Amino acid sequence: MNYKTRFAGAVSMLALAGLLTPGLAAAVKLPCSTAKLIVPWKAGGGTHVLFSIFEKTINKMNVSPKIKVVTIPGQGGNKGAKEAVKAKPNGCTLFAIHQSALTSYLNGRIDFQFDAFDKVALLTDTPDIIGASAKAPWNTFAEMKKAVLAAPGTVPTGATFGSTSQFVWLRLEQKTGMKFKFVPFDGTRQRMTALLSGAITLGGLNVASGRKYIESGQLKAYAIAADKRDPALPNLPTLKEQGVDLSFSIKRGVVVPKGTPKAAIDYWAGVFKQAAEDPDLKKQMVAKGTGVAWVGPAGYEAWAKKSFVEFKQIADQMGWGK
Repeated sequence: MNYKTRFAGAVSMLALAGLLTPGLAAAVKLPCSTAKLIVPWKAGGGTHVLFSIFEKTINKMNVSPKIKVVTIPGQGGNKGAKEAVKAKPNGCTLFAIHQSALTSYLNGRIDFQFDAFDKVALLTDTPDIIGASAKAPWNTFAEMKKAVLAAPGTVPTGATFGSTSQFVWLRLEQKTGMKFKFVPFDGTRQRMTALLSGAITLGGLNVASGRKYIESGQLKAYAIAADKRDPALPNLPTLKEQGVDLSFSIKRGVVVPKGTPKAAIDYWAGVFKQAAEDPDLKKQMVAKGTGVAWVGPAGYEAWAKKSFVEFKQIADQMGWGK
């Protein structure tokens, strides 16, 4: 059976499942047997782990092309982004992306952001947790808030400056009037080490990175920036429950170079939709503290535009890129 025959059969299967229309299925022709999914961070990092789960799930689905995750780390995710944005728009290169595309653009590190790509699907949702060192003198969010308001700009708070790890704290400042003393770190691992040692008092966590430390008492957690509590930490209240109308999570999705044919975009959107509905994939994502919420091309485009406005508001206030 040749490539075209296998591909047509796979697309027909998706069409029957209601993920692609028969007319679209017949029109899709991709010039590759395996598509490259660029992850612009190191192997073993959160984004790589999550998309490796998608890779394995998709490659068991009897679809063609299959996908292969390729890590291109460097420059805070921007090295891989630069390669993805200049790739041929033929449906054979996909790019794993999240809100760092906005912070990098608004900080002047790169001259493009979400609007340089065509959207395929928004896939995962990993909420931030307002975390603290076990040495922090407060046991609740209310106690922490009262102390920070009383001594603005004095409580050491770890973040990578101008990144997604700082964004939730900046939003928290906006919403509450608190002011934190930001301490720079290159990445999550360094920030976690500082929190565990007590070198800093506050810092962002998520379920995957922080659960075992929270449950063991090595770190504290004051709130989760989600619309509802996480089943993995059912006793951890949301910010909204504690009077702060704020939710923030890292939302990962897949995009393709601008100009990719709509048929190819819709094909991949259907493939990722089917993968996102796989029970085993969902189980693995829950174990990583990550929700799965597939959103197709149009909805993803609307989300990206709304997110840009929110991030730019913060960037303008902070003087990023100036």
